[in-house]
Amino acid sequence: EENEEEEGGNEEKEEQAEAEEGDDVEALNADLKGLEEEEAKLREMQAQVEKEMGGGSNANAQVDAAAKEEVDTRSVYVGQVDYAVTPEQLHAHFASCGTVNRVTIMTDKFNNPKGFAYIEFLEPDAVQHAVLLNESELNGRKLKVSPKRTNVPGMRGGRG
Repeated sequence: EENEEEEGGNEEKEEQAEAEEGDDVEALNADLKGLEEEEAKLREMQAQVEKEMGGGSNANAQVDAAAKEEVDTRSVYVGQVDYAVTPEQLHAHFASCGTVNRVTIMTDKFNNPKGFAYIEFLEPDAVQHAVLLNESELNGRKLKVSPKRTNVPGMRGGRG
């Protein structure tokens, strides 16, 4: 008799364990469903943000390339620039050509000037006037002035 009671108790314990296990599985499934819904919402939000920012990265790349090309048509390359020249001096030197929008003196990773600069003008026809300043002197050095060229991807002069 005692044996039978023990077996009955064991069966009850097993049924209770299976019920708890079933509850755990249901809870995990509910958690999983909640996470999947959250993921769907996040993907939707990401798509919305990308749409608002210009319809995807490829469209943005084309817009950026077009904008850079437009800026390049309003810019000149200035070579043989003295290392001591300031952006203000370059601005003043090219002010007679047109409205100077930006002066960029190229530097290395230690912030030392590389000896060349770019001048961006507000209007494209200022480039022609600036090119006339080729061979002009600034701080005792003859400047080399030419229209800024636009880099074409994949057109490197390396081996291949």
